[in-house]
Amino acid sequence: MSIGSNSPEDEPPFTDAPQADGPSVGTALRQARVAAGLSADDVSNATRIRLAMVHAIEEDDFSSCGGDVYARGHIRNLAKAVHLDPAPLIARFDAEHGGRPAPTPAAPLFEAERIRPERRGPNWTAAMVAAIVVVIGFVGFTAIKSQTGGDTDVQAVEGNASPSASKSAAPTPKSGQSATPKSDPSDSAIAAAPQDKVTVRVTAPGGRSWISAKDHNGRMLFDGLLNKGESKTFQDSTKINLILGDAGAIELYVNGKKIEDDFRPGAVERLTYTKGDPEVG
Repeated sequence: MSIGSNSPEDEPPFTDAPQADGPSVGTALRQARVAAGLSADDVSNATRIRLAMVHAIEEDDFSSCGGDVYARGHIRNLAKAVHLDPAPLIARFDAEHGGRPAPTPAAPLFEAERIRPERRGPNWTAAMVAAIVVVIGFVGFTAIKSQTGGDTDVQAVEGNASPSASKSAAPTPKSGQSATPKSDPSDSAIAAAPQDKVTVRVTAPGGRSWISAKDHNGRMLFDGLLNKGESKTFQDSTKINLILGDAGAIELYVNGKKIEDDFRPGAVERLTYTKGDPEVG
């Protein structure tokens, strides 16, 4: 009999660590981007994530994201740009990186009781000052009311005697001014598009597509998915710049006219429209 050593039967059997099913987060994002017909530059421009970071994330390298919180945000934006549901990807990222941090527990009730300030006695000086202010205000109000009471009564009687006069006194809108409130660009605005502006309406009757729209200053008007049956209308004084992730699913109306271009399904189109007749820039 040997002492101080274990027999092979006493050692636990060696088992491999379980492997996750399906592609990794970066691989899934890269495969979806290729399937959507988008380049890494297209996704970088759409999400405003640096091109180098897009490539790093697609290689499952999240070290340049600046932390798990920023990494989750980048994963969510990239997934939306390539038409993926971000929830499963973020759940897998959390599982592989230790999960989300637990929320900080609230302080117990007795802690609040211990830091309660000591009770102080009433401030009689402040109370006296407040009482004097109230008395002075009441006296002044009484004096003013006694001087203007007669005129107030006369005005009240005249108002009750001729209610129709108050109705006729309503201001009449000046000529050239419309009483109808001004509304945002809509379907009716497309039907009568103003000549001094460019109006673009984007609809998705054939399926959903990611779109991006900017004004002439480069300010982002919209950046996201347009689901099937939805529409967006954009208006600018000079031009509208568009990027269509799946141009085949989109119909365009520019300055009240339908664009008859035959966009291919899955094709990425960059378009610019200006005032006047629809012209692709």
